[in-house]
Amino acid sequence: MLPMLPPPALRAPSAWEQATTSSSIGRSAMEESCSSNWPATPCAAATTADKSNCTVGSTNNSPSEQVGHGDSLIYSLPYLPEDIWRHIHSLMPMSAAARAACLSHSFLNSWRFHPNLSLNFKTLCPRTSRGNFKCKIDSILRNHLGTAKILKLNVADEDSTYPYIDRWLEVAVTPGIEELTLTLHKKYIFACSLLSDGVRDSIRCLQLTFCAFHPMAELGPLRSLTKLHLCGVHITGDELESLLLNSLVLEQLRLNVCNKISFLKIPCVLQHLSCLSVMACRRMQVIVCEAPNLSSISLSGGIKFSLGETLTMKVLSMIRPNVVCYARAQLPSIMPNLESMVLSSDSEAVNIPMLPTKFLCLKHLTIQIARGTFSPSYDYFFLVSFLHASPSLETLYLDVFQEDMRHESIVEDSSAHLRQLPELSHECLKSVEIIGFNSAKSLVELTCCIVKAAASLERLVLDTLRGGDRCSGESNGKICWPVSKAVLKESARAAIAVRRYIEDKVAPTTTLTLVGTCTRCHSLAFG
Repeated sequence: MLPMLPPPALRAPSAWEQATTSSSIGRSAMEESCSSNWPATPCAAATTADKSNCTVGSTNNSPSEQVGHGDSLIYSLPYLPEDIWRHIHSLMPMSAAARAACLSHSFLNSWRFHPNLSLNFKTLCPRTSRGNFKCKIDSILRNHLGTAKILKLNVADEDSTYPYIDRWLEVAVTPGIEELTLTLHKKYIFACSLLSDGVRDSIRCLQLTFCAFHPMAELGPLRSLTKLHLCGVHITGDELESLLLNSLVLEQLRLNVCNKISFLKIPCVLQHLSCLSVMACRRMQVIVCEAPNLSSISLSGGIKFSLGETLTMKVLSMIRPNVVCYARAQLPSIMPNLESMVLSSDSEAVNIPMLPTKFLCLKHLTIQIARGTFSPSYDYFFLVSFLHASPSLETLYLDVFQEDMRHESIVEDSSAHLRQLPELSHECLKSVEIIGFNSAKSLVELTCCIVKAAASLERLVLDTLRGGDRCSGESNGKICWPVSKAVLKESARAAIAVRRYIEDKVAPTTTLTLVGTCTRCHSLAFG
């Protein structure tokens, strides 16, 4: 039976616990390891440890450390097999694992086999210039003797790193790697030869950013790949289709700013594909998806899409002009089983029609139609059509923030008559949040209609500004998001509208939160 660690109350503090709490000497050693003395080699680690006046030894392959009485108290961790210490070390974040390696020879040995490498300017050069950046990456990868299961390399288009990328990837991308996240250089071509047979057997997640990638059918099958994310990657539609045909267990496909693709075909052999996201691919015109089990899709732009199977669709996110009207008119018949929907538009020129079609399964709805100025003719009241069409709806998030509200203000018309839908009743709606709430008469009518119809409403938040972070009202350095004088004036009118037309209609079981201007960060000026 293996010896057990003592109970937590009796266990002596470990090397890194000592170094991160009371020992300024240990802290100094670890600070140096983070800045310029990463433990790439035994000599580097020994030098760092010596500078801290910590005598580092190894007994039975267990980390132990001596710090003197006055100068040397001894803390010894109990014996555990080396593979257990290596496993413990592997669970530590990379920066903490590197600091521990500076204090223990055993941890220095296991550092060379650390499975999770995250190499970027923030983690390697927090206090130094970019001049050491490539040297540290080179040293760490050159001395990393084991197989990294997770490699995250971000050179952020740094020109000085470009000549070294090939060598780094040849060393680090080996059979056994499971996750490869690379942010490279716009001129760099990711070589298919890196995806050897052993790598294709093990890799589960491939994320490439800022590079070129030209896979062909001869690449061979990626037998374990479940996630493929490409951002700013130069790849054609035919090349991507070849890659997809070799990724039969793929579950997620995300494309961002892949501007060489105009036509995307997703073959029916992708039986496991459940999530598809195509965002900001400005040349994308058509998507034909034949994957039978797709349940989540995110699209931006005026892309025409054809789905082989729509009954499985549960989650939809769309960004395009007039998407709110399009969704209400077209989607109930195309995707009748949607449970969550996000609609984002910077221009809605057509009011939403009242239609008999339903979203019977829809539970969560987000509508964002925020822009600088809405047309005064746009009628918010017709958004109630979604409430009428969604009997299972539980949460509604509406963002209608405007920089310059030009609708008719209900505050300026004391004799205003509010439209109602007395026949509307809703039993499931629990939470409603409206960002950019203003005094537009049609928006106040919509809110009153929701309050009256939703018998189960528990929470109503009306934010008269633009949402986002707010200060806590304390002088802690954090301030509210700045807004214009026009927005501040409209916020005051919106607060009047809430108190005059909405507050007394809210049921006692509903919590009404009115978010207005901050007395510390915003100064109202009406002059």
